[in-house]
Amino acid sequence: MTDKIAIIGFGNIANAIITPLLNKKLIHPENVYCVVNSEKSINNIKKNYKYNVNVYKSGSKESKIIWDCEFKLLSIKPQHLKDITEGGYIKNKDNFLVSILAGVSLNRLTQKFPNHKCARAVTNIPITVGKGLTGIAWGESLTEDQKQFTKKLFKNTSKIYEFTEDYLDIFLALTSSGPAIIALIIEALSDGGLSGGLPKILSEELVMEMIQGTISLIKENKLSTSELKNLVTSPGGTTISALRVLEKKSVRSALIESIVSASNRSKEFH
Repeated sequence: MTDKIAIIGFGNIANAIITPLLNKKLIHPENVYCVVNSEKSINNIKKNYKYNVNVYKSGSKESKIIWDCEFKLLSIKPQHLKDITEGGYIKNKDNFLVSILAGVSLNRLTQKFPNHKCARAVTNIPITVGKGLTGIAWGESLTEDQKQFTKKLFKNTSKIYEFTEDYLDIFLALTSSGPAIIALIIEALSDGGLSGGLPKILSEELVMEMIQGTISLIKENKLSTSELKNLVTSPGGTTISALRVLEKKSVRSALIESIVSASNRSKEFH
């Protein structure tokens, strides 16, 4: 796949991206160069990660080796971008950087890394269990090999969508912030079961099984969400009573506004 790859920031998402490639021997551990921000992180990787990859502390003399790698995955937190500098260590002519930083635009990336061609990828936490969604926007003048390399990074753990960059903020809001919103909904519904006398663990299990079953029903029968709602809502019944409460409390509007707010927040990092 490539001789060397640098991983700048080695958190859960970067782990989920790289590990399947190592498992399939598409990349060899000795050719993976990780930079992290603390000795604690270095020790954790050396002790607990199943592959013996190279790992260095950010800012150290040894960490400069990452700039010798043609391919780089940038997976730090957006607020730490200011701590990373390209410096004068670039040796390759055709350097390529894939960023998974929330909200950081291609324009900002190319200004920060002027000797690199760049691509942006937005992915979400289900990537860690092989159920991710990844949106990719391409920078200028990328080769087909660079695009294929980017897709290979994510294809083992994600469904991949290619977008123009202006779609990435709403994609991020919907797919990356969405899991937290779904978790809140699951928690609230299970608390409803708890208030009716069900044990907490059982109530949570029932809610998650119900959600999975509902999604399967919609997909397998090719139903719209409106059709599913009508299927289970009878005149004067329990479901319409529940839906009336949600409408009175403006739950639908609150969910819409939560996605809009997350998208707007993403744009602030541009």
